Amino acid sequence: MQRGRMNGMPLCIAAVLWGAVAGALLPRAACRFAVPAGEGWRDRCPEGHALRGWLGPARCGECARRGAAAAEPSDACAPPCPAEPSGTSGPSPGTLPYTPSAPLLAAVTALLCAVLTVATGTRPELVVWLLLAPVGVLLAVVDFRVQRLPDPLTLPLAPVALALLGLAALLPEHAGHWSTALYGALALGAGYFGLFLVHPSGMGFGDVKLAVGMGAVLGWYGWSVVLLGAFAGFLLGAVYGGALVVVRRAGRRTAIPFGPFLLSGALAGLVIGACAA
Repeated sequence: MQRGRMNGMPLCIAAVLWGAVAGALLPRAACRFAVPAGEGWRDRCPEGHALRGWLGPARCGECARRGAAAAEPSDACAPPCPAEPSGTSGPSPGTLPYTPSAPLLAAVTALLCAVLTVATGTRPELVVWLLLAPVGVLLAVVDFRVQRLPDPLTLPLAPVALALLGLAALLPEHAGHWSTALYGALALGAGYFGLFLVHPSGMGFGDVKLAVGMGAVLGWYGWSVVLLGAFAGFLLGAVYGGALVVVRRAGRRTAIPFGPFLLSGALAGLVIGACAA
């Protein structure tokens, strides 16, 4: 096994614990971000109680104290809601906010962190991947739900990734190159921007912004990984769209959320690049 590759389990266990804790804190952000395009981020539950903060359970504190969530499915933060009092700014009756299962998000994020740890080993860039993994899970969840990639997550993604990778490049035993991470961000972002200009109905501008960050991550391990990750994303998206057509849940012109497949392709490229480095 190459130098720097993990030989034991402690690091993997720590990564899994980190992923589980981080994933369990995502439901409130997912609930608040999962609104249709053009609407402001959700700040109230169906009963009109304020949702403060971005981390933690999706249900509001008032509903939790009343024990309302215990009698409801995982996608409701309150019992069947009465009509809202006049003057409240919460959603209309019957419009329940999306609140994914905290255990599910914790499990997915923990698994993702474990895979990245096994592939990367003790190299310093592992810290970057572990910090970005919960953000990727959150973006995928929101995009699948409402076909929207929130700017507060996508816009800072590339600068933060490049800054963290710049620090990793200063440490010994790193296996990537900061310059190709920068060029990869520019190249993949430019490529997706070109696709957006050619076919704006099939490629959202949120995907373009996300591609810049994914290009930085993939570019760390070189141009071949950038190409691999980009190809994997399109392949996974095509397979998903084709499957929906086959089972007649979508037509050939039906828009699908592409962010999760862009993220999945980047994960595939990153894992292969880390193993090969």
